Amino acid sequence: MRVMVTGGAGFIGSHVVDALRARGHEAVVYDIRQDPAADVRDPGEVTRALVGVDAVCHQAAMVGLGNGVVDAAAYVSHNDLGTAVLLAAMAGAGVRRLVLAGSMVVYGEGRYECAVHGVVRPGPRAAGDLLAGRFEPLCPVCGEGLVPALVGEDAPADPRNVYATTKLAQEHLAAAWARSTDGSAVSLRYHNVYGPRMPRDTPYAGVASFFRSALARGDSPRVFEDGGQLRDFVHVRDVATANVAALEADSAPGVLRVFNTGSGEPHGVGEMARALAVAYGGPAPVVTGEFRLGDVRHIVADSSRLRAELGWAPRTGFEAGIREFATDAMRGD
Repeated sequence: MRVMVTGGAGFIGSHVVDALRARGHEAVVYDIRQDPAADVRDPGEVTRALVGVDAVCHQAAMVGLGNGVVDAAAYVSHNDLGTAVLLAAMAGAGVRRLVLAGSMVVYGEGRYECAVHGVVRPGPRAAGDLLAGRFEPLCPVCGEGLVPALVGEDAPADPRNVYATTKLAQEHLAAAWARSTDGSAVSLRYHNVYGPRMPRDTPYAGVASFFRSALARGDSPRVFEDGGQLRDFVHVRDVATANVAALEADSAPGVLRVFNTGSGEPHGVGEMARALAVAYGGPAPVVTGEFRLGDVRHIVADSSRLRAELGWAPRTGFEAGIREFATDAMRGD
């Protein structure tokens, strides 16, 4: 299969390219890093690149929480306009298979259970609570503490920042494209991806990048809140093999299928910072109590649908992955 990988020179995209080639597929890299003309927002360039292509793996995006709404237009341009241009070009070129890099940020907070009221959905955390160090969301009915659980794909979407909103819009666009063209569309909702080639020193990178970049400078990683935030850290090579599995699957036409893509194992952000500092041999993390409005407290994936339907499973465990990430080179972009 000849697969065009948008963002194929980036962090995740480059690993997808490697995984595709390892399976005997032809991967065509379409990335503005390699060619300034390779912009997914350019209809002519995208149309030319799609000649002879059987499927598209859409990794190109502006990622991260960013700077509130100041860069909202840039997010919408790169993520939503770019996806719309790509899908229109695919419709015209007769390319009917798409795998989209989705994100867990579309959920907002993860799944929570109250001992009295069962599964509940707490609203956004108030700045006053965060300032007072009250980081855990409470039951919106009785105000009691909650137990975090795994979030499944059927949880309602609740995007809480600009980036999250654009990632949900990408899925809606992909669903509309699939219905219109009878195409096959899959969105892999990535959780916290980390590993080799992760970009450093950028506000659009993930928490693992922030910690690793600090250690490379000889600084202590700075952990927000109390470090107890639970996340699902999934290795980039496992994410890459999930993309290949989705591309090779016999997916139903005319619909968008959504799959969580994570390890399914909760680890605290502070735990991750400590493990990385030990593996790197650098200074211990500092828990700052700082916070960012728009961040969620806990979110961990239930990836059982991906395992059951596509036969995928993560192969790199947390401890081994962190040890590798501590010494691997990072990218400067």
